Amino acid sequence: MIVIPAIDLKEGRCVRLEQGLMEKDTVYNDDPGAQARSWQEQGGELLHIVDLDGAFAGVPRNRDAIRAIVEAVSIPTELGGGIRDLQTIEAYLDLGIDRVILGTVAKENPGLVREACRRFPGHVVVGIDARDGMVAVRGWADVTEKLATELAREMEGFGVEAIIYTDIARDGMMGGPNLEATRALAESISIPVIASGGVSCLDDIARLMTIERYGVTGVITGKALYTGSLDLRKAVALTKSKA
Repeated sequence: MIVIPAIDLKEGRCVRLEQGLMEKDTVYNDDPGAQARSWQEQGGELLHIVDLDGAFAGVPRNRDAIRAIVEAVSIPTELGGGIRDLQTIEAYLDLGIDRVILGTVAKENPGLVREACRRFPGHVVVGIDARDGMVAVRGWADVTEKLATELAREMEGFGVEAIIYTDIARDGMMGGPNLEATRALAESISIPVIASGGVSCLDDIARLMTIERYGVTGVITGKALYTGSLDLRKAVALTKSKA
């Protein structure tokens, strides 16, 4: 399992939200490139980037900050938020992003995901954000009647590289990850699942490692790293010690 530090971008700055609410944001760094370098220096093997403004607007909004991050690090990057067409996917891959994360379009335009996997094999990840097991879209603003496990199976059939699963109720709250829901999703498919939401300490990483055998290959964490309740170096060391 790898520990994946998150950089959430709002108006060009690194922020964290509580439960996906844009009005509940905390700014942690005005320099996304510097923050990305810091996570790499502390042992991060993959960076998770979210264009929060793009997620709500449906179009890219933080391209300059994203470029600064890509230029600042040598480790792989994945990016989500406002990616709703093939042209945007291609533009981000050309910019140097390694994997794009498709969220809303996975539910609303699955054909786009299928075509993206065909045109950009190995570079497409689907983010499934759920509240009470149901898929949420458009920056978590709308909860649908689609089961997260059902959507995950559909996306696996298209050839996506992995599923990022976020429990919205846990995100930014540092109350611990939803192990049961994450395991259930991982057991429903054969491609890797990356857990997201709620991680607050080393114990949470250790708990997630107990479900690694079901296909949970990574964990994304943001707020806990920014506040210091989780040390990235120690978290990486923990995952390596059990490898």
